[in-house]
Amino acid sequence: MVSADRAEELSQLRKMRAVSLLEGTTLLLLIGVAVPLKHLAGYPIATRVMGPVHGVAFVFYVWMLIQTVSIGGWSRAATARMVLAAFIPFGAFLNERALARRQSALMASI
Repeated sequence: MVSADRAEELSQLRKMRAVSLLEGTTLLLLIGVAVPLKHLAGYPIATRVMGPVHGVAFVFYVWMLIQTVSIGGWSRAATARMVLAAFIPFGAFLNERALARRQSALMASI
């Protein structure tokens, strides 16, 4: 039987993984598609649309990060990795894999 705390942590890890992928995808779309469209093809609308979309995803990521870390059991290094991942292209995808490993380890300990 899964304790309520474990179930909450598993649920939070699933949410954090999804939000990490969302934030990482919007960052890549912004810098890999929208910025080149603006500067190379003359379509500034691309960044006017994608910029705010990524901004919302980033704020949502930070909010979820605060909630996830507040559950407890996170080292400073793991927390720093999750913060840094939001600023590095493809970092969110590496972060999602680390979260998946933590989720698997938590499930194995049940």
